[in-house]
Amino acid sequence: MPYEDAISYMEARVAQIRAGNGAEVVWFLEHPPLYTAGASAKDHVLLDPGAFPVHKTGRGGQYTYHGPGQRIVYVMLDLEKRGPDLHQFVRNLEQWLIDSLAEFGVTGERRKGRVGVWIELGSGGESKIAALGIRVRRWVTYHGISLNVTPDLSHYNGIIACGVPEHSVTSLEALGVQLSMADVDIVLREKFKAQFGV
Repeated sequence: MPYEDAISYMEARVAQIRAGNGAEVVWFLEHPPLYTAGASAKDHVLLDPGAFPVHKTGRGGQYTYHGPGQRIVYVMLDLEKRGPDLHQFVRNLEQWLIDSLAEFGVTGERRKGRVGVWIELGSGGESKIAALGIRVRRWVTYHGISLNVTPDLSHYNGIIACGVPEHSVTSLEALGVQLSMADVDIVLREKFKAQFGV
């Protein structure tokens, strides 16, 4: 799905949800290779501006990469009905990912002061396996999460992912977990329903 098309859809759907004439949406997709710059993105974090198209976006966070082999889930929910607590919403998204990874035998963890889900590598090392970038308009959420299933991890070399230079990025494949995207989606859907009731 081209990134611009996804943004256009989300903007329209968020307006519909807020107006009361559109249903909430949890949208599973992939993008072609690209970088996105969140509201906190700093220019020095973009190491190779010519590697892939760069899209400035209104979601929170720094630079991140999207591409094939990465499950993107855009989450358009009405927090006014569900509880207007953005911090809790972010924690719930992280817990959804942690619970899903556990089904694959992978221990995902939170890190104080860093949004996303991390994998302990031993010897003090850690890697990020899932990123979160959220935007909220009048208590309707959009943007969402990205989970690395089988992406080309070398594509992260053009940025300092999420502005954290001292840590690497990993994927289920790099951790030795061989799953199809369809297999991952089954678990993500099941765990999302358990977490959010959708």
